[in-house]
Amino acid sequence: MKVVLFCGGYGMRMRGGPDDLPKPMQRLGPRPLLWHVMRYYAHFGHRDFVLCLGHGAKHITDFFLNYNETESNDFVLRGGKVELLSSDISDWTITFAHTGVESSIGERLRRVRHLVEGEEMFLANYADVLTDAPLDKMIDRFAASDAVAAMMAVPPQESFHCVELAEDGMAASITPVSTMPIWENGGFFVLRPEVFEHIPEDGCLVEDGCAELAKRGQLMAYPYRGFWHAVDTLKERSALEARYRSGDRPWMPWVHGGAR
Repeated sequence: MKVVLFCGGYGMRMRGGPDDLPKPMQRLGPRPLLWHVMRYYAHFGHRDFVLCLGHGAKHITDFFLNYNETESNDFVLRGGKVELLSSDISDWTITFAHTGVESSIGERLRRVRHLVEGEEMFLANYADVLTDAPLDKMIDRFAASDAVAAMMAVPPQESFHCVELAEDGMAASITPVSTMPIWENGGFFVLRPEVFEHIPEDGCLVEDGCAELAKRGQLMAYPYRGFWHAVDTLKERSALEARYRSGDRPWMPWVHGGAR
């Protein structure tokens, strides 16, 4: 199944490197976030990727054109030649599609429509969200439905508290937002080609496409309370980096034993 990844965002809230570095190319361990997302999909057998490029596209193309397998795979150096004991991307197919610097997510998807034509279903992701969710179960549930789109839904991740006010202005209760019975977009999508009928030019995948499908009863939600981590800010990336260095890497299901 093809995987469409939106890689062209500016990442304004995550600075700390080159100004034109797209957010999915921020490092986590020896590899960028984008690589971790792609390895997750590859673990479940989905190795045909469409990268929707925009801001900082050269960082992404250069990374793969000059890919160094030895950074994350064991190898033997014999007679000056490298013999890999395993490989990350040798069975991947990656299509690099320039979808515009200023394009919205929905427009980026529209511009690669021809690359997913003929697919019964395809996957999509923001390329900066990590999880340990059972992707195969989400796909199976969607395939058995009549929905046009499926969206992973996760509990609110913010740490702030909601305050309920009484009529006299006094606080009646304080509740952590993460425990409230509400869900937010988790950034993992399973889509059928019919989704394109609901995304206007320069439109939004979620606010236009998914919202319209929800009204029609054609949007499936896949609620998940396990590990899920967006990487929108330097603080969030630093927290994830600390977990990586400690060996606590739930988003890496392909690793058994000592992780890279």
